[in-house]
Amino acid sequence: MSGTVTVTTTGGPGGGGCTATYSQVGSWPGGFQGQVSVANGTTPTTGWSVTLTFAGGQRITQIWNARTTQTAGPYTIVNESHNGAIPVGGTATFGFLGSWSGTNAAPTLTCARTP
Repeated sequence: MSGTVTVTTTGGPGGGGCTATYSQVGSWPGGFQGQVSVANGTTPTTGWSVTLTFAGGQRITQIWNARTTQTAGPYTIVNESHNGAIPVGGTATFGFLGSWSGTNAAPTLTCARTP
């Protein structure tokens, strides 16, 4: 069982930074549900991305409120058109289902924003 992981980055054009927080919503033998909240910093953003890197070989099998083209990690998750613009201090959330074998440790996250 993994807990919550938070990472804050200040990268990306235009400054302002973003924070990505991962929470495991549920877990069962061979599967789990994860959720990531993306919080914007001090300037409005028109888009964001979060890179999830799983150490235990976990795979994302379904995703909502975001998208990715990868079928194996590390996954670069990008906003949908309806949740890319985040105001100052605002948040966007996406969720996913995943599979695992062996261990199900929390991923490392990297958050990036676009002005």
